[in-house]
Amino acid sequence: MSAPEKIVAESRTEFGKGAARRIRRDNKIPAVVYGHGNEPVHVILPGHQTMMALKHGGANALLALDIEGSEQLALTKDIQVDPIRRVIEHLDFVAVVRGEKVTVDVPIHVTGDAAPDTLVVTENTVVSVEAEATHIPEFFEVSVEGAAIGTQILAKDLDLPSGTTLLADEELLIVNVTEQISAEALEAELEEAEAEAGIEHDPSDDEIAEAQEEAIAEDAAEGTDSE
Repeated sequence: MSAPEKIVAESRTEFGKGAARRIRRDNKIPAVVYGHGNEPVHVILPGHQTMMALKHGGANALLALDIEGSEQLALTKDIQVDPIRRVIEHLDFVAVVRGEKVTVDVPIHVTGDAAPDTLVVTENTVVSVEAEATHIPEFFEVSVEGAAIGTQILAKDLDLPSGTTLLADEELLIVNVTEQISAEALEAELEEAEAEAGIEHDPSDDEIAEAQEEAIAEDAAEGTDSE
């Protein structure tokens, strides 16, 4: 992880939905910093600079907030995003100090192409580790280049940087390389699973038409046999 982005934060004195809307109209973001037994600190952050810092820092971005002239290291914990406009509405941080160990979930990035006729399944997209607050890995890269059917990559196989400790189960399955399944086989497996679960579907128009055609054909055949 690179050095934390320095951002000047304003103290927030107005609260409520109306105040939050006014903050966002000014292209700023309301946020709160928790931790270390202190009362939550409510602040206002510059919108564009904060958004770029979070994008650069990844899921566990660490910011150096200048709050009234005093620096506070803040680890990103929750990002609330407007589902329509895709803008940040609110941020939650945890206050940390240099040298402190923190527990974080680090994303998994799968790279490379496995062997032909294989299917690469990412069973877990994050893995829990303990790391020093200013040296949190942005992600763990897992290469499946040339991986054959049956290849399994477990949490213990991850390349952890110095100072980072795995907290997840060592046998946690991260990536599983299996045989590629055809669309017909996949549909058959799905139908079998639904049948075992007792799931029934209404017949489609094509299925209804096909059944009607079969019934007509059967009636015609019975009429011929009776003559």
